Amino acid sequence: MLQHFDPNKDYGTPASLSEKQVTLEIDGVEISVPEGTSVMRAAALADINIPKLCATDNLEAFGSCRLCAVQIEGRRGTPASCTTPAEQGMKVSTQNEKLAKLRRNIMELYISDHPLDCLTCPTNGDCELQDMAGAVGLREVRYGFDGANHLDAPKDTSNPYFTFDASKCIVCSRCVRACEEVQGTFALTIDGRGFDSKVAAGQNESFLDSECVSCGACVQACPTATLSENSLIQMGQPEHSISTTCAYCGVGCSFKAEMKGDQLVRMVPDKAGDANHGHSCVKGRFAFGYATHKDRIRTPMIRDAIDQPWKEVSWEEAIGFAANRLKSIQYEYGRESIGGITSSRCTNEETYLVQKLIRAAFGNNNTDTCARVCHSPTGYGLKQTLGESAGTQTFDSVMKSDCVLVIGANPTDAHPVFGSLMRRRLRQGASLIVADPREIDILKTPHLGDSVHLPLRPGTNVALINALAHVVITEGLEDTDFIAKRCEPEAYAKWRAFIAESRNAPEAVEDVTGVPAESVRQAARTFANAPNASIYYGLGVTEHSQGSTMVMGIANLALATGNIGREGVGVNPLRGQNNVQGSCDMGSFPHELPGYQHVADPMVRSRFEKVWGVTLDDEPGLRIPNMFDAAIAGHFRGLYVQGEDIAQSDPNTQHVEAALRALDCLIVQDIFLNETAKFAHVLLPGSTFLEKNGTFTNAERRINRVRKVMPPLSGKEDWEVTVDLANALGYPMNYSHPSEIMDEIALLTPTFTGVNYEKLDKHGSLQWPCNNEFPIGSPIMHVESFPTLEGKGHFAVTEFVPTSERASRRFPLLLTTGRILSQYNVGAQTRRTENQVWHHEDKLEIHPHDAEERGINEGDWLGISSRAGQTVLRAHISKRMQPGVVYTTFHHPGSGANVITTDNSDWATNCPEYKVTAVQVEKVSQPSEWQKDFAANHQRQQKLLSEAGASSGE
Repeated sequence: MLQHFDPNKDYGTPASLSEKQVTLEIDGVEISVPEGTSVMRAAALADINIPKLCATDNLEAFGSCRLCAVQIEGRRGTPASCTTPAEQGMKVSTQNEKLAKLRRNIMELYISDHPLDCLTCPTNGDCELQDMAGAVGLREVRYGFDGANHLDAPKDTSNPYFTFDASKCIVCSRCVRACEEVQGTFALTIDGRGFDSKVAAGQNESFLDSECVSCGACVQACPTATLSENSLIQMGQPEHSISTTCAYCGVGCSFKAEMKGDQLVRMVPDKAGDANHGHSCVKGRFAFGYATHKDRIRTPMIRDAIDQPWKEVSWEEAIGFAANRLKSIQYEYGRESIGGITSSRCTNEETYLVQKLIRAAFGNNNTDTCARVCHSPTGYGLKQTLGESAGTQTFDSVMKSDCVLVIGANPTDAHPVFGSLMRRRLRQGASLIVADPREIDILKTPHLGDSVHLPLRPGTNVALINALAHVVITEGLEDTDFIAKRCEPEAYAKWRAFIAESRNAPEAVEDVTGVPAESVRQAARTFANAPNASIYYGLGVTEHSQGSTMVMGIANLALATGNIGREGVGVNPLRGQNNVQGSCDMGSFPHELPGYQHVADPMVRSRFEKVWGVTLDDEPGLRIPNMFDAAIAGHFRGLYVQGEDIAQSDPNTQHVEAALRALDCLIVQDIFLNETAKFAHVLLPGSTFLEKNGTFTNAERRINRVRKVMPPLSGKEDWEVTVDLANALGYPMNYSHPSEIMDEIALLTPTFTGVNYEKLDKHGSLQWPCNNEFPIGSPIMHVESFPTLEGKGHFAVTEFVPTSERASRRFPLLLTTGRILSQYNVGAQTRRTENQVWHHEDKLEIHPHDAEERGINEGDWLGISSRAGQTVLRAHISKRMQPGVVYTTFHHPGSGANVITTDNSDWATNCPEYKVTAVQVEKVSQPSEWQKDFAANHQRQQKLLSEAGASSGE
């Protein structure tokens, strides 16, 4: 029998990966399935539906409800079809009077201890218990409802997003199993035995107080109304759904936005999503309320000066005002006096249009993106070594890794859906190596096997990666066959001679990194000896003065061990925002047109000039830091910023604000009045991902469709605003739909030539390169060759150069920064949701030793000062830190984390060195007074140093 697989159907049990087929007969229908497939799944594939309650195809079979009992010829009894594997020649009956009676009896027992309030139940019409009662033909409950029951069990309403109604629980364990198998948190359990069994969140804790991370897996798995979204309880059942892509992190989860008219009821993770396979996190699943928050900017506003009040105007007046200002600036100060910043939150199509606007309408290359301050070293480093500015694998590839090396990333907090997948592989036995100044949560994975933590000092990444490579080379652990076939011999010989030098040995750099030499050697051996070893890294790699060097060092290690070009291996940057990869792909950097094509290449420019109808500048434009410097110097006067809060997210906040104040025209396009908009002359309303069409590209190069589920609150999608501004400037843009913009991208970008909306809708997603050679995309990169001139991988010499930002007597601690699960970036979205319950303020994590030295207790106010500035945070004393290192998040504007970060940056890309800031920490009683006193003292010291002609470094 031919099978038609429907990704949205629940087949009861997971698919078997066996290549061997078995053929069986179910209700007279013959079907062939992979060996190891359950009878239940085989039946479902044959469109024969067996009743079930405890079974679902994203969880391993459990066999507790017994509703799926079947009869098998030649066997006694009625085995559960979910736990019975299909066998060659097996003959199965799923429907007869004996089975029907058994199933009715089982359902009767369930219903005898279940509230009969279907008409008022939030899941009425979408309840598996209700469906199964109908499927088995239950018409009466003979046992009555007297005696012991659970009908008065209390509700747990502590979680802001869902309610746990224990009276409706049938103890099927699906929520518990989802928490274990899918999420990997193990927050839920079955407490008690027999009739007293119940689902519990920890030791008699509420859901909010337990280890539950509110991913929604339990809600998704629940077959009754026991776990229900509060939005569903309040609004009732949705009546249609639209598939779209989450706009939070770089995982790019697919969701079904379930709607009532144009009201969003809930976001349900899409089983057909290639990046998430039906899983989600607290942000993507629940934190969508910001889209309709009262703070949304709905009407354009203008003002002549930033000290004047805003004036609400029409779209036409706002666009005209902005265009006239930009024209006037260029007339007075020249073509190079204006520029723009694209967004990693906006779609590929919107980002493409903004850089096109700057190059074609502004007439220069002064375009940059927020990817500059996070992953620009990834682009540079991977281009130099592997030939392409992107990660090499799919997320699913980690399931074939035997050793996982995580460097400067915190997957469970910053990329939680992928973090859950990684945890699943670790529970299956893969080894884990973590290089991070903190003890991150992935090290606490339940049932974790072999693991090594390398708690390096901030700023010493390159010394560590060189030491790991030194062990590989000097102990003969390199993959000589791979190197000989796939790598440039001269570059390898040069690198090998460098890396083998004794100064790169773990013992030689032990005092620099703070990591014991034996731990480094153990990690290197584990990585090199693994059949498949993979590397995953984040901003803890790139946001350093040697970020680009470190990325090249990571690529060197992967090349030396042959861990490139197949499943389970690779170099995998974990992108921070939803479209960081896409914003880079679309030509947001000042030296590159879309597809990483250099502006100095005349053949490249000629193709774009022909399509765009203009002559393009052949000189790279200004990077974001250069824009700020030029603004303060008076040469750069106008800036268009779409979807980026540079006043909060960029380092050395005082310098950024001074630059913004110096502008004659700042145009901000965003959904909220953010910190940057305080310095704006034009404020154009932005649109959320729920209000637009387009595409995002996630960290695995996966291009996913974004579909409009509600009309834009301001009346325009972001791409339409950019089109209006271009037309007002005299450069015609004529598009009727983002699909036309994608067609233009495909025309001009070699890695996107095979991408269009029709193909995306057909396949669900595509991973670039997608072209004639790879018509449906490239899940794994560099399988046979590298996109370099020689087709070979290139080893790069990676000298360790210590950062100039070092601890001293005045600033004895090193501050590093990162994210927390419940919040996202600068918090503009998540702070306007119930996620505030978990993290309503940024805190400073400090080791007990450092706290004791300073007389600091949990919750004390701390004054934090650096060479750049000062701020105040509450203390959180944590052994996750190492002595001498402190840590904070940057999700709240009031915390001012970037007030104290310096303007040190990566040597190749100007990516800021957020991860290393020398600070002093002291307990303060009146935060505001301390800040005033510190600022006054700092100014006096700077004046004295200046008069003495001395350095202000100490």
